[in-house]
Amino acid sequence: MDKLSDEQIQAELANFPKWSEVGGEIVRTYQFDDFVQSIRFVNEVAEAAEAAQHHPDILIRYNKVTLTLSTHDAGGITKKDFDLARKANASAGALVA
Repeated sequence: MDKLSDEQIQAELANFPKWSEVGGEIVRTYQFDDFVQSIRFVNEVAEAAEAAQHHPDILIRYNKVTLTLSTHDAGGITKKDFDLARKANASAGALVA
């Protein structure tokens, strides 16, 4: 998978308003009602990541979960990162809806 250009990354980020590019990775922190809901979200992301063979860095702090995505094989951000970000957003929305 090819690394996206800076212009492509910025264009994609326009569709992901709560995500940002930091040091060659895309990052978002989600906030939930409690720890259990955070873990449910992490489990859903883990399932999606395993199915895609694309694994994010995950930081859990009680009711906050930060995902950091980049494609190590490509040396930066690729379409795979935005695909997983989209799935994470959908999972988060389903948990808080």
